[in-house]
Amino acid sequence: MNDVLTPEIHASARKSVLCWLATVDAAGQPNVSPKEVFALLDDDYIVVAHIASPTSIRNIRQSAKVCVSFVDVFAQKGFKVLGVASVITRADVGYETWAAPLRQKAGDRFPFLGIMLIKALSAESIVAPSYRLYPDETTEQSQIQAAMQTYGVRPDDV
Repeated sequence: MNDVLTPEIHASARKSVLCWLATVDAAGQPNVSPKEVFALLDDDYIVVAHIASPTSIRNIRQSAKVCVSFVDVFAQKGFKVLGVASVITRADVGYETWAAPLRQKAGDRFPFLGIMLIKALSAESIVAPSYRLYPDETTEQSQIQAAMQTYGVRPDDV
């Protein structure tokens, strides 16, 4: 095990409503697709439900290299994870084991056509430029307040 998916990455993923899966086709054309049902399994693997992902599935079958990212839109921080993906179908041994955390998350709301299993190889943080350009005045709280004002939303606990 390479322990790429640290506790900090797990915490960030739990706060994310979507992850973004980047794949590439045989001609090298990138494709980025939002994925609503995903889970970090342990320190090495991410699973993503194949609900309506024909392009992602086709691309993974042509090139296993992928990037998964998730960002807290309010704090404007997150992570990107580079890895290699495989497609697990319902007929494959182990399918139910891989699908279990996704079913826990989604219940029976979505029919899974399969699973995209991603072995994490490396990870790095994603931060908004403000954190680097204005480090003395940029905090998570200031970013959250600015985002809430921009989007016209408030936290649930107010």
